[in-house]
Amino acid sequence: MLTHSPNRQFFRNLFVLVIFFGALGDLIAQPSDTIEDSTVTYPAEFFAQFQPYSVNDMLQRIPGINLARGGGSTRGGPGSSQGGNRRGLGAGGDQVLINGRRIAGKENEGSSQLSRIPAREVDYIEIIRGTSGDLDVRGGTQVINIVLTQDQARTSFAYEVNLDRALDGEFIPGGKFSATGQRGALNYFLSAEREPRYNFRDGFETAFDAEGNLAETVNRDQIEDAWPINLVANFGYEFSSSDTANFNLQWTGNDNDQDTDRVISSFEQGLVSKRVVERDLQPVDDDSWEIGGDYMHFFPDGSRWKTLFIINESENLSARSRYKINESLDTRDLFLSNFEKNQERIVRSSYIFDFSGSQSIEAGVERAQTILDTSLQLGLLTGGEADDRFGGLTPITDSMGTVEEMRYEYFAIHNWSMNSRMTLETTLLFEDSTISQTGSKANSRDFNFFRPKVDYRFDITPSFQFRATVEKDVAQLSFRDFTAGVDFADDEQNAFEGNAELRQEQSWRYEANFEYRFSEDAGVVNTNLYYHDLDDLLDNVDVSTEGQVLSARGNIGSGERYGFNLNSSFRLLFLNQPNILLTAGLNMEESTVTDPFLDRERERSMRGGGSRYSIGIRHDLPQLNNTNWGIDYRREFYNDYTVWDIDKIEQYPKDFSYYSWIETQAWGGLIYRFEARDSGERCRIRTRFIAGTIATGRIGELEDSCSESGPTLAIKIRGTF
Repeated sequence: MLTHSPNRQFFRNLFVLVIFFGALGDLIAQPSDTIEDSTVTYPAEFFAQFQPYSVNDMLQRIPGINLARGGGSTRGGPGSSQGGNRRGLGAGGDQVLINGRRIAGKENEGSSQLSRIPAREVDYIEIIRGTSGDLDVRGGTQVINIVLTQDQARTSFAYEVNLDRALDGEFIPGGKFSATGQRGALNYFLSAEREPRYNFRDGFETAFDAEGNLAETVNRDQIEDAWPINLVANFGYEFSSSDTANFNLQWTGNDNDQDTDRVISSFEQGLVSKRVVERDLQPVDDDSWEIGGDYMHFFPDGSRWKTLFIINESENLSARSRYKINESLDTRDLFLSNFEKNQERIVRSSYIFDFSGSQSIEAGVERAQTILDTSLQLGLLTGGEADDRFGGLTPITDSMGTVEEMRYEYFAIHNWSMNSRMTLETTLLFEDSTISQTGSKANSRDFNFFRPKVDYRFDITPSFQFRATVEKDVAQLSFRDFTAGVDFADDEQNAFEGNAELRQEQSWRYEANFEYRFSEDAGVVNTNLYYHDLDDLLDNVDVSTEGQVLSARGNIGSGERYGFNLNSSFRLLFLNQPNILLTAGLNMEESTVTDPFLDRERERSMRGGGSRYSIGIRHDLPQLNNTNWGIDYRREFYNDYTVWDIDKIEQYPKDFSYYSWIETQAWGGLIYRFEARDSGERCRIRTRFIAGTIATGRIGELEDSCSESGPTLAIKIRGTF
């Protein structure tokens, strides 16, 4: 059994101390009638000297904006119910409001609109650092509220054309167009975007046998050519001062062709003994749509009732065909078809009322139905009876399944402004769900969880804020883990098994956050300490049969996750350079579990987590045709990302990325932007085991591979009218 009480006790003691000193600060601080509100407001005039193109450009001039946009957040990770793939909505989610309201959408959330709304439409921007019963979202460290101008008759248009150059010299054009406006009580936003995604990746892999002798090399070239189209429409209408409604639409279509060429050379005694040429053709059709809306009514006593709904659907069909290439004939020896259809229907309704002047309660219910339909057909060239459904090859696997969840969330949120500087928000949530599965596997299970949360915030001074949270969180299960699927990362593994007996990851989360904002908008420093006590963690487990070694996703027991995030953002006022913004971040994290194959403690497999640092600089030169330039650099360190499977261990060395740009306003009053991104190098060391598992077998092969897409250069031309 995993023991982690020393670390757990340390962080619990630290958390108690933080709460104690926060309360002590309230006792010794002198009361003041001039304490500023915890909301920071930036009027449109603040950004006028930079002549920004979009809301996104405005936000990039605000120190510490990455904190409000989720930088340094620990909302994700193991045991979390958050993230873009969450089912339902919940009180959290996207921390961006437009005119104080939450856009009723999943793919069409407020954050997705920031690069499309022209800056000229903005009246002011709020960074809301406190909690309030008036907010449409809860639980975020900070909330961004974009307030648009309220002219009775206005229309603004924005457009962008761009051109990227890939490693193989291919040029990729794209563009977007949007219209934002108001006509009396009707406001609207329309957007059309065509952003081709072309990627050429050049890779090379070297394999060694158990004695260290060269066994095989693979020269791999991959091309991904996608042409997604995205159409968005948002409408809002104010029937009266008491009744408002909004309606949102989004459609995305994407034809994606993926081609891979491999030259595989086998070696004996250092000489090539065999050379095989393979080609993979994998067309992918990916389409989705979403409809959302909300209605709010204000009662004379100030209470309000709001209801929103979302309906969405997405379909993804990929068909991989592998060919052996020779001089006279191309022979297909593998066909793998994978189809997924996701459907979601969400209704959320709540009633909010104030009492005692400083307290409010929101009570409501959310109903979310989610359905996943899947099918997988694997055909191989074995000499058996051919079938057209399997690409004219012999059927090996024919799996179909449907997974459906019907989930209800009953919630009550109490918000208490204890005084002018302290707020306490308490959430009581009960989750009741049924997950059923039919098809190749049949199962039905009921789940219910009680998920309390306490969020305490104390403005020790107008500049210094302390926040503490304690939360019971329950992660959502990925439906893809229930049914058989495709492992796109391993050419030698055609598919993986599903598991119909999965349980949700659970966690108790303890977090303390300190934020200091310097005067004159000079900068922000934020420190976050966290400890997460994890149960029923998901990882790969053994589901082998008598004749085959197999793994699937499964629950492996308890674990822990702890660390800190330090983020800072400064204007270089001490060098008399207020238009130079310097950002830096440091994240340190440890996470441990007991490996189900090796029965020993190890790091948890988690891409995107772990330890990393970042540094960036932005320099605005408004006197030089509104020129600005900058660079952002990120790098992982401390621990490599490692994945343990039943018969292989994959290690991904520490990665880095950079992004740089220079932008200026020139001919025709247009904005010309030049960008450069890193080569996207990816490396992996994969150790394969034979004659058993990683615990009982022996090393059969060591694969060392790297690939890169090359630095990407781009030019963008933007304008508004």
